[in-house]
Amino acid sequence: MSKIKTSHILVEKHSKAEELLNQLKSTNPKQLPNLFSKLARENSICPSKKKGGNLGEFGRGQMVKEFEKAAFALEKGKLSGLVKTKFGYHIILRTG
Repeated sequence: MSKIKTSHILVEKHSKAEELLNQLKSTNPKQLPNLFSKLARENSICPSKKKGGNLGEFGRGQMVKEFEKAAFALEKGKLSGLVKTKFGYHIILRTG
């Protein structure tokens, strides 16, 4: 697989990231994409928040190493744990 699609939520504080991740983990899996998009719009510090955290399609070598490793390890529809990069704490949802 050369390219994947993801959405993410990026926050500065570990405690905020944990709070959001717990909210996402406790939701019905069918409602996860909608909740994820809502929480990204309300909380993310990344410009992608305007699109509900949607980063679109990307291949290897296009994202920082920690983010790429976590994103490519996910199955479609699955949520990552907290991923720390130089930008802050990410929660990743593999969408395609």
